[in-house]
Amino acid sequence: MNLYEHTIIARQDASPGDIKQLVDKYSKIINKNDGEIVKTENWGLLHLSYIIKKNKKGSYIHFKIKCNGKAIRELEKNESIDKKLLRYLTVRVKKFDLETNYFNNKDDLDKEKK
Repeated sequence: MNLYEHTIIARQDASPGDIKQLVDKYSKIINKNDGEIVKTENWGLLHLSYIIKKNKKGSYIHFKIKCNGKAIRELEKNESIDKKLLRYLTVRVKKFDLETNYFNNKDDLDKEKK
């Protein structure tokens, strides 16, 4: 089994219900293809570096996945035809960093230090 980090960017007008549906839909695809979702992170609505399909912002969702290449191909095939998504990216990694949360608020970081 290979380890992958997979990030999707949903349209800025996607509701929290839509985001949950996307997470459930793509989690089912991975599980159906003998994969395992190790961790799912919702990074929230962030500014894009450039306008994509008339969107200045996007809702970022990040998956840490343990699966084979077949599952990733199936996942990306479904994402390429999904109108709710702007972009997706899959990166194969050697190991997961499960402790670090890069999108904490500044207030949360101050509380952790104390």
